[in-house]
Amino acid sequence: MVGRAHRSVVQVRARYRGVGAGVIWDEKGLVLTNHHVVAGRPRGTKTAVVLSDGRELVAGVVKSSRDLDLALLRVEDGPGGLQTLPIGDSDALRVGELVYAIGHPWGRLGAVTAGVVSGVGVAGGPGGKARYVQSDISLAPGNSGGPLLNARGEVVGINAMIFGRLALSIPSNAASAWLAGARQPRPRLGVRVLPVEIPTSLRGADPEIPEAGLMVAALEAGGPAERTGLLVGDVLLGVDDGTPGDVESLLDAIAGDSVRLRLMRGGKMSVVDVDLKAQGRAA
Repeated sequence: MVGRAHRSVVQVRARYRGVGAGVIWDEKGLVLTNHHVVAGRPRGTKTAVVLSDGRELVAGVVKSSRDLDLALLRVEDGPGGLQTLPIGDSDALRVGELVYAIGHPWGRLGAVTAGVVSGVGVAGGPGGKARYVQSDISLAPGNSGGPLLNARGEVVGINAMIFGRLALSIPSNAASAWLAGARQPRPRLGVRVLPVEIPTSLRGADPEIPEAGLMVAALEAGGPAERTGLLVGDVLLGVDDGTPGDVESLLDAIAGDSVRLRLMRGGKMSVVDVDLKAQGRAA
């Protein structure tokens, strides 16, 4: 399995940025790597791609996403018969599952490391987030952009960074959606919130009022929340059928065209429906 995979992993040599890895995603010459491997190189810029057999080809940057840390290259006048790898379902990964990474750490071509999936989580803050596959594989400079493989030899992630002792990889499903142009802007509420405790005097004996909520600290001008009439100082107690215990749970709840909020204003409860269809930058 590793021998087959080697033939689909390339070295990306970006001048002034060192080297990284890439995956042959399409036999016609499309190569997927990390944005940070080719950062600062605008669309159409040329870079060198080295195949596993040592042949060096010229590739251009087709498109790149800083948010997802992905970049798509196209090999120019490359040889036919480029070998690709099967793409796996990253949503099917389970904690403890065996995974492999192939890349070029410290210039060692085609080095392989193995580990297990430790989690599938999110990284980022209130302004936005991205899902990552977390594993305990060993990564080093030169691994960036290389594949994360499951035990069947399927690509389930693109290795991106080291976070403490964990390796973070971009899920294959996120990469496939981006390549297909299916990535949509995140729904946004247009608020900045702070966690607060609800005083007992306000909760009383009402079981629907939780012990804590999220207070609106700022509103985006013209954003969905402001258009609906939310005010600074409102306390969010519920989102749809759940309780927003923290910022991450609030972000997870905001996923469709609208959202129903339970809020407290001046000690009184109310319910409002917020239209999220007008999209912009996530917030």
